[in-house]
Amino acid sequence: MSDRTSPHGFSVVICVYTEERWEDILAAVDSVRKQSLPPLETLLVVDHNERLLERLTEEFADERLHEEVRVLANAGPRGLSSGRNTGIAAARGEFVAFLDDDAVAEPDWLHHFAAAYDGPEVMAVGGRTLPAWASGRRPAWFPEEFDWVVGCTYRGLPPGRARVRNVLGGNASFRRTAFDAAGGFATGIGRDGDRRPLGCEETELCIRLAKAMPGAVLLIDDRAVIHHKVPAARERFGYFRTRVYAEGLSKALVARSVGAQKGLESERRYTTRVLPVGVLRGVRDALRGRSGGAGRAGAIVTGVTVAAGGYALGTLRTRRGGPTFSWGPIERTEDGVARSGAVEAGGATDRTAKESTAEESTAAEGTAAESAAEESAAEAGAVEAGAVEGVSS
Repeated sequence: MSDRTSPHGFSVVICVYTEERWEDILAAVDSVRKQSLPPLETLLVVDHNERLLERLTEEFADERLHEEVRVLANAGPRGLSSGRNTGIAAARGEFVAFLDDDAVAEPDWLHHFAAAYDGPEVMAVGGRTLPAWASGRRPAWFPEEFDWVVGCTYRGLPPGRARVRNVLGGNASFRRTAFDAAGGFATGIGRDGDRRPLGCEETELCIRLAKAMPGAVLLIDDRAVIHHKVPAARERFGYFRTRVYAEGLSKALVARSVGAQKGLESERRYTTRVLPVGVLRGVRDALRGRSGGAGRAGAIVTGVTVAAGGYALGTLRTRRGGPTFSWGPIERTEDGVARSGAVEAGGATDRTAKESTAEESTAAEGTAAESAAEESAAEAGAVEAGAVEGVSS
């Protein structure tokens, strides 16, 4: 039985939402088709865009390509989490890998993922995401410690193959059984196109998975490499500030779901160990006359402050009564329709959220980012002692 027809292979899910990324989408699919370990299938999940759905369906209508690439409509509400859940529901493989629609995978990407699943306890494997800057080079002021802002692997993650709390969603894979145990991605927390730059849905899922399967092992392998495009707009400080603020809001919502102890465990280590070294490195470079040193040090300090302000404000708003997000089991289906039993993470039916609330008084409204992000500069002064910057690690 070939890799492509074996049910033990990989289903690769690429969520798409805009025709503006047409060439990027085709490049992403092409990189998957050129893998040294061929995937079982590639699932293109279109997020409520009929024109794009029709265009992609036509593009991959050829009988041979249709066996390799399936085009599906997002069966849930608008947003990345629902799109991923639709892909999971339709996936035929034992493993489900996720690739961003504006990224390309190196030829051995899936090979390295597969090699890391060397025991049944390994439930998720992530890889290394490198930025492809639109300008051709990293902005001098942009610290590597904050590359997560543009969806990439950041300074501070362990090298090689290592255990982590959570994988990063744009370059990750899971056993299909992980979703059977923990449910799908939570809606109301992830991205919705470019409308609001929230994140952390993979963090929440991975922590939930660890609770559902205490023996689960989650890994990253920096040999599983993808290259992620960073458009010019995201090289600007305004986007940096907005994104870190939104991450603070999102991390607060994660803390609401899983408890602040788990939800902020990696962030505390990152903030107290990785970032101070980054500031010192920037100051040292500035004293030696190296370009961008002072800017990088300043960006790290600003990032921590703004994200902490988002976390503090999100906590305050939710204590006053904020919206909830939901997650639930995903039933396998061949038609791509995700039939899931949603659980309100802030409601009385969600045992996990109730236990977390009893454990921690921290709560947050991650969905407030669209309007709140623009207030970030003014509200950054709302930093609480001990609030931390929200990265996924």
